[in-house]
Amino acid sequence: MRCMSSGLETPSERPIFVFGCPRSGTTLLRLMLHSHPRIAIPTETRFVLPAYTSRAQFGDLTDSRNRRALADWLTARPATRFGELGLDARAVAEEIVAAPPTLGSALAVVFRAYARLHGKTRWGDKRPSYIRHAGALLRMFPDAQFVHLVRDGRDCVASLKEMPWYGQDLNHAISVWREAVDTGHRLAARLGPDAFYELQYERLVTDPADELSRLCEFLGEEYHPAMTAPQTLAQRTVPPQKTWHGLTRAAVTSARVGSWAQRLDAWEISLAEAAFGDRLAAYGYEPSGLPKPPAARLARFARTAAHRRMAHGKADLRERWQRRHEPSPVDCRLAPAGDPVAQQGH
Repeated sequence: MRCMSSGLETPSERPIFVFGCPRSGTTLLRLMLHSHPRIAIPTETRFVLPAYTSRAQFGDLTDSRNRRALADWLTARPATRFGELGLDARAVAEEIVAAPPTLGSALAVVFRAYARLHGKTRWGDKRPSYIRHAGALLRMFPDAQFVHLVRDGRDCVASLKEMPWYGQDLNHAISVWREAVDTGHRLAARLGPDAFYELQYERLVTDPADELSRLCEFLGEEYHPAMTAPQTLAQRTVPPQKTWHGLTRAAVTSARVGSWAQRLDAWEISLAEAAFGDRLAAYGYEPSGLPKPPAARLARFARTAAHRRMAHGKADLRERWQRRHEPSPVDCRLAPAGDPVAQQGH
């Protein structure tokens, strides 16, 4: 793999990050990509963003003792979900200690080991929340490619309402989709077509082969037909208790497209459409034709949206402060996989 930002370009080894509004189909897309013979993307981990947020506590990584502490933090704590990757924790820890002394290098060691376990040469990662943290991911992996999956916001809201793990109200669910779409537009302008790609869930499930062929072209990969049958992988790897991912264990279907019309009340639909504004139409989603919601409902939504903007603003301030006090570089400096040149940095 090539994490270093200099030297010969090898786009087929660039890290891949998949994100989008929760319940937009990112798990399905992950399974499709992991079905490719060269790409390995694990189930959602819980160590990339926490490690980045906690980077100051690991100290100067040029000290091998600090690299070992970071390795233990990544591989030995249940909270990171490292144990679900099926890797030898001791071997990965030793590889982290021997790697260049940056956080991005340590994280890439884990993903590279996962890809190697599956006989693959390229790795990626998927979490819906990555859309808010593309800046951090780019700092660690400057040559990364980002894939944004968009689904009709009304279907996302309807699905979020039904999730046992989602504890927020309708106003928050609506805000999450709107924020994801707006952030996607900003990232597209910032990163350009070489690093950012957007596709829609509805087209993905209606014509998987065509959409995945286009995605592979962006990634610099050859399309493989196995990508259109991710249920084979899902049947082996998606836990039955995750009932909200149940459809992934069957053949790709468009049956849930537009199901918001039956799953949301009329007032919920009208509020979502008012809050989304012209964003739905921009993606070709047809409006319901329902009247606008009462001013009181719009006011409650506006308060929620404002509180969320304030929280995001505070988080951005904390991030700027942390950047000024981080003890080590964070960019990945691993040499390409199989490169005979010794790893740099220690």
